[in-house]
Amino acid sequence: MNQLFVDNLTVIDFAYLDHQRGLVGESWIVDVVLAGELDEQGMVFDFGSVKRTIKQVIDERVDHRLLIPTGQPGIQIQQQGDVSVVEWPLADGSVITHRSPAEAILALDGSQVVPSAVSALLERELRAVLPANVIGIDVILREEEIDGPYYHYVHGLKKHLGNCQRIAHGHRSRIQITRDNTRDDDLERHWAREWQDIYIGTEDDITARFVEEEISYLTFSYEANQGEFSLTMPQQRVYLMDTDTTVELIAAHLANQCKQQHPDDEIRVKAFEGVGKGAIAAR
Repeated sequence: MNQLFVDNLTVIDFAYLDHQRGLVGESWIVDVVLAGELDEQGMVFDFGSVKRTIKQVIDERVDHRLLIPTGQPGIQIQQQGDVSVVEWPLADGSVITHRSPAEAILALDGSQVVPSAVSALLERELRAVLPANVIGIDVILREEEIDGPYYHYVHGLKKHLGNCQRIAHGHRSRIQITRDNTRDDDLERHWAREWQDIYIGTEDDITARFVEEEISYLTFSYEANQGEFSLTMPQQRVYLMDTDTTVELIAAHLANQCKQQHPDDEIRVKAFEGVGKGAIAAR
């Protein structure tokens, strides 16, 4: 049996719902191994086609979607034409409500979103698009190894023309902050704690504020290129910004906040958006 591997094929950036943690941003690196007979070119599958074909399936099925483990007790998913409405009770008694075009969510069997479940789904999808000589497909999903502070965040970008406009997509991101050209461990750890499992929202996108059963909620809503999106979150799980939440503006916000704490120092923030990309802001 011949095997072909592609490491670091792509990165899946997405959000998922967890009974304890709430709305969680995540980033998984994708490695692929294909097994099969050699074709007339002497290949299992052309490398040029691997990225084009496999990445397209991954992008369409998982990337920038909200993943929902349907085995969690109490979850409700309603289909209203092309619109999906999800109500998700959390362990602390609060509720997350998400409304979007159906293409923005992905329901998974089981009580948790784990790499093995997503890998199995992708492997099934890929069998339908790969040539007959490919008889083995192994999709490996793994987190980036990070040797410093990091956080999981979720956001939505209504002005974005691509899938980032979906109101609940997320990342697992490292952060590097220097003060007078020296890494500041305390600042990095502070923001990693502050933004652990956080929804970063834009003030202008808030359409409702209310209290239900002594829990304060914020509703974010907007209409984007892909349709209408709405997300209601417990306020304690939200961090608000006065601007949009692009990574460029997130880096600028962090730099401004750090500068307020240390006005006489030179601040440089390197904010990552998932794996290997992001923005830099200096103050």
